[in-house]
Amino acid sequence: MIGVHLRQVPPEGLRIEGEEDPAFLDLADIGARAAGPVCYALETGVSDGGVFATGTVSVPVELQCVACLQPFTFEASVPDFATQIEIEGQEFVDLGPAVREDLLLALPNHPRCDLKGDQQCPFQGRELSGGGKPESSESAWHPLDKLKLER
Repeated sequence: MIGVHLRQVPPEGLRIEGEEDPAFLDLADIGARAAGPVCYALETGVSDGGVFATGTVSVPVELQCVACLQPFTFEASVPDFATQIEIEGQEFVDLGPAVREDLLLALPNHPRCDLKGDQQCPFQGRELSGGGKPESSESAWHPLDKLKLER
């Protein structure tokens, strides 16, 4: 659990860093799997009834390419992570939900294994909508072109 004990945070702030088990990310819900721990390096502080944290968070995630359907590893990274959470009489604040949200937003919507440009996707075909070869498929307007309109 990535968290902050408020009594341990001095007035000038506290740097927390380390690795955390990625189970709290619930990646199975989106068909992905963590390929390593969540790494974090955060500056934390207390101000105006809340806790703030800024820094970097990252996790390697195994995704499936939408083109070739092969698994590949993507480094989900949030270099400018920032959050503020109200204290509300708590002594411990869990930063996990904010970290989870930002890391999930850092994942691609349509993951491709050639996304970073460091490898080439084995699928070389053109992406087609509606199927068929583009040379032989008719335009959607073709049936309308055959209509004989009387004026």
